[in-house]
Amino acid sequence: MGDLLQKLAGFSLVLLLPFVIVGGALFTLFAVGALFEAADHPHELRGRIDGLFRRPPRAARLPGPDHYYRPYWAGRS
Repeated sequence: MGDLLQKLAGFSLVLLLPFVIVGGALFTLFAVGALFEAADHPHELRGRIDGLFRRPPRAARLPGPDHYYRPYWAGRS
C-alpha cells in the first residue's frame, strides 16, 4: 500500500507541477502587465475604481399622455 501511495504521489507531482509553474508564470505576466498599464494611464485606473462605486443610471420611463414631446398625430387619449 505504501509503494502504491508513493507512486501515485510521484505521478501527481510530475503531472501537476508543470501546470502550477505555467499557471503561476501566466498570472505573474498578467499582473506585471496590469501594473504597467496602471502606471501608464493612472486617470483610467481612477475612473475604473470610481465606476465600481457609482450607481447605474436610472431606467428610462415613458412620457405621460400630456407630455410636450408626444407626436401630434397620436392625438389626445
